Amino acid sequence: MGLCLSGSDVRGGKQAVGGAHLRPTSAADHHNVSGQNDAVDFFFKSRGLHALFTQIELSLSASKLRDLDIASKSDPMAVVYAKKRDGRLDEIGRTEVIMNNLNPAWIGKISIAFQFEIVQPLVFRVYDVDTKYHNIPVKMLKLEDQDFLGEASCVLSEIVTKQNRTLTLKLHNNYGLRVSRNFGTLSVHAEETVASKSAVEIAFCCSHLQNVDLFSKSDPFLRISRIVESGNSVPIYKTEENPLIIECFDFNTSGNHVLMGFSISVISKIQKSVGDLEKLHQERTGATFILPSTQRGHDKVLKSQLFVEKFVEKEQYSFLDYISSGFELNFMVAVDFTASNGNPRNPNSLHYIDPSGRLNSYQQAITEIGEVIQFYDSDRRFPAWGFGGKTFDGTVSHCFNLNGRAGGFEVGVDGVEGIMAAYASALNNVALAGPTLFGQVINTAARIAGQSLSYDRSKYFVLLIITDGVLTDLQETKDALVRASDLPLSILIVGVGGADFTQMEILDADNGRRLESSTDRVATRDIVQFVPMREVHSGQISVVQALLEELPGQFLTYMRCRDIKPLNVQMAQTCA
Repeated sequence: MGLCLSGSDVRGGKQAVGGAHLRPTSAADHHNVSGQNDAVDFFFKSRGLHALFTQIELSLSASKLRDLDIASKSDPMAVVYAKKRDGRLDEIGRTEVIMNNLNPAWIGKISIAFQFEIVQPLVFRVYDVDTKYHNIPVKMLKLEDQDFLGEASCVLSEIVTKQNRTLTLKLHNNYGLRVSRNFGTLSVHAEETVASKSAVEIAFCCSHLQNVDLFSKSDPFLRISRIVESGNSVPIYKTEENPLIIECFDFNTSGNHVLMGFSISVISKIQKSVGDLEKLHQERTGATFILPSTQRGHDKVLKSQLFVEKFVEKEQYSFLDYISSGFELNFMVAVDFTASNGNPRNPNSLHYIDPSGRLNSYQQAITEIGEVIQFYDSDRRFPAWGFGGKTFDGTVSHCFNLNGRAGGFEVGVDGVEGIMAAYASALNNVALAGPTLFGQVINTAARIAGQSLSYDRSKYFVLLIITDGVLTDLQETKDALVRASDLPLSILIVGVGGADFTQMEILDADNGRRLESSTDRVATRDIVQFVPMREVHSGQISVVQALLEELPGQFLTYMRCRDIKPLNVQMAQTCA
């Protein structure tokens, strides 16, 4: 019995959504690597491990600050805050004080965790520190004792999406009023704190594995771990200096995976690094598996062997590398107009628009998802469709423009506000009908994504489907998703109301098995993320976090599998 698979190792540093660090609560950093393994994904998800974020450092500089000192120039210091939903400001960090300078370039960096799935508003304030406080550490300074020089604000996504990751903001007074007085400007530059982006792509092959299943053959997968200082092993894909443990498991959908062996060449008896794996590849030799015993010295040596079929060094570009070089996420929305939503004029309807301004579930999903993704789409024109409704010509359509435009499905509306306006307008002009069919909107999104490949490979498309019902075309939807898995496209599904969404869980494929079409074709990758709104409301996370946490990984999987590099790297290679 044999097994072949591939994975990646990032040399000299940890890798996450942008190539940096894990959430503090998580021990594993298996997501968002170039070689996706659904069995391993499920192995970790079944243990409640969390998504990833990217640690970045902000560098600040200012120009033409006000001079408030009489005998000398101002002595500026910058303070950075995170603005919470309730308007409260949490201080993140302070720079050092630069003496007598109206155009300071501060050396001190401000560390912050970039999380793609949430909007992160920042506020910057610049102060002139009085001479009598110069011997006091900046962290101890009382800001009310210093002279205010100006304030600026932005969202972190606005910084990291700039092609040089530098955003220049106009400073103003701290009342938010843009008066005619010139307060100068503040420039903010973002840099990922990753030690190295050098990566190694490794393909493993196993031979003579034990068969531990009774009525069928085993379903093996490998888990790679490294030894940490405590002596414990942490599941990873990447390390160079520390020894590795490679475990082989028989995959079970229950999550109770059966251990089939350790590689003797990479455990404590003979500890090996990535360099030793390279040697195995060069010498074309195998490493023998052992089955560990509870009694020391009684480990069983197996006939099973591990081979390194491929060992290639390459640059591992992060999500932010692509975004800051000009890659975009193009947002599309499809809204369920089937009759099961209830009469929109009835307050119990899922489509009811409350005169008080309280958002229904459809409006909430559009607003919260759109507010995050809009920063990654330069023109902010979003195609907005409906399905399952009786449209303006009296026929039931399963993909129509919310704004009533005939054809031209790729033509969008202006911003999130445009989607909301088109949705409200459609409720007055489209009769709810049915049945619930996803196939046409998915095929439309796939056609747009596919057509973009002929003229622009820097676009990645995100389709948000909001629905209340049970699918009538489950197999047709699976076929459409399998075809779309080869395209630069991810699909987010929000379930509203109290329907049975078991089918959506199947489409999500978080059970470790990729979708299969009616012709037995298997999806290239998982492109669907589903979240029922009722579970989000009962928990502590937002619909945005639940839906978007996997999107950067899906984006990276697509780009890396096709060896698509950031635009600045492509230009440099062309010029060379």
